[in-house]
Amino acid sequence: MSNRIDTTLENFNGNKMKIFDSVFGLHEKALDIRSQRLEVLAKNIANADTPHFKAQDIDFKRALSEAQSSQKLNTTHSRHIPMSGSGSSNFQVYSVPFSNSMDGNTVELSVEQAKYGKAAAQYQATLRFLEGNISGIRKALRGD
Repeated sequence: MSNRIDTTLENFNGNKMKIFDSVFGLHEKALDIRSQRLEVLAKNIANADTPHFKAQDIDFKRALSEAQSSQKLNTTHSRHIPMSGSGSSNFQVYSVPFSNSMDGNTVELSVEQAKYGKAAAQYQATLRFLEGNISGIRKALRGD
């Protein structure tokens, strides 16, 4: 006998839906986008001395609004056309430096480090919010 909890419900049409998708939905996507942004900023910092390297960033607001508006559609017939392009958008933008460097590198180390620090704090805040939600669900399941 398995101790695994079934986290799916069957709706009136017989389609299965996940219970926790609505609980974590947007915050899970925000955490993923914040993680990607941290990677891009770390790449900028690592290449601060690389000639002709162009600093990039992720347009977080645009990426999150796209993630929020994109919804997966279920096709119920073999002749239905599936929705394409969801999740494949690239929201990386090039950073414009305050001052030009002689070697063509657009990374300004102090600016990138400040962006990274702020992005790391935002990541931690989103993570703590999700941890609070998970804690609340645990309490509800235990009956506390």
